[in-house]
Amino acid sequence: MPTLAVYPGSFDPLTNGHVDIITRGARLFDRIVVAVLINAEKSPLFTQEERVEIARAVFRDVPNVE
Repeated sequence: MPTLAVYPGSFDPLTNGHVDIITRGARLFDRIVVAVLINAEKSPLFTQEERVEIARAVFRDVPNVE
């Protein structure tokens, strides 16, 4: 049975710590979904669309991260 992990967060900005956790998780799980959320209590540095684009660019060569 395939394993799935969901990693939710605002990722504003996506840090090396986030990247490390996702990269390690990619070795443990068949699929990782990075859920980029809006936190109404924060003033974002990047728009939600920009954060999604950044995450996609960073993990473009990791096929089981979406």
